[in-house]
Amino acid sequence: MNNSLLVVVIAQGIAYGTPLLYAALGELLAERSGVLNLGVEGMMLVGAVMGFWAVQRFHVTSPLALVGAIAVAALAGAAMAAIHAFLVITLRANQIVSGLALTIFAGVAGLSSYLGNDLNLARSPARHQFQAIFPKSWQDINAVGPILFGQSALVYASWVCVVLVALYLTRTRVGLNLRAVGESPAAADAMGIDVAGYRYAHTLVGGAFAGIGGATFSLSITPQWLAGLTQGAGWIAIALVIFAFWRPTLCLVGAYFFGAFTYLPFALQKYSWAPPPELAQSLPYVMTVLALVLVSSRAARLRFGAPSALGQPYVREER
Repeated sequence: MNNSLLVVVIAQGIAYGTPLLYAALGELLAERSGVLNLGVEGMMLVGAVMGFWAVQRFHVTSPLALVGAIAVAALAGAAMAAIHAFLVITLRANQIVSGLALTIFAGVAGLSSYLGNDLNLARSPARHQFQAIFPKSWQDINAVGPILFGQSALVYASWVCVVLVALYLTRTRVGLNLRAVGESPAAADAMGIDVAGYRYAHTLVGGAFAGIGGATFSLSITPQWLAGLTQGAGWIAIALVIFAFWRPTLCLVGAYFFGAFTYLPFALQKYSWAPPPELAQSLPYVMTVLALVLVSSRAARLRFGAPSALGQPYVREER
């Protein structure tokens, strides 16, 4: 039963959806502050290459090496997000242009590939990688074993992050202040909330989440470094936030749906049938375009629950 198509696709869908979930949670926090970050793909790629570099350089036990690599990936993603934050918050650059430029700068033909080649990371397996943490006997339980107990620590950590982000946005004063900044920065400013500070902080945290999502690819799903390793996952994460109506719990459901869809062609190969690879590769871009079209008007954004000030710069003197 554990080898049935349904069980395998669900179990692998959770694994493949985990990097999407991390990136989507980061994008959700940034957008809740009013900052649209289309540079998620670039941040994931930089996080993937730097996380892989770190795990190859840390000569310690596997748990410590992996924790250190995730920390390095998070810092790398946050560093990339800091560039975006400076451009769109301080310099008030167009958020869409800045995000796209950042993805081009850090993308397949940019910084991430340069780092991977310059640091001689290609064609080398990871010295340490995330694996299932529960005993084999638990993983062999019919149906639920592979799905619940056959996952890595990154999967379980992502569940904790979903709960924490949901509680943060709805049950804490700082989270409520964040939502106020995204809805009406002028009103939040009048209440004494530091609009720029909140936007900077949550854009950086969003970049850190994206970096962790990228490292999930290079340290767990495909434990090696390849140029373009994320294959458009950052774009799916951006669309996922919109489809989840800016709700962390729905991000989890959507991430696993996309993850299962991503793995499905590989599973179907065992049955000598698979959809054309071009179709699967084009999905991230098609979904992103559709999502952006859906929220292109103010009425649509309000209906779907998008922050009212999403993508709009704020300067006190102009209000």
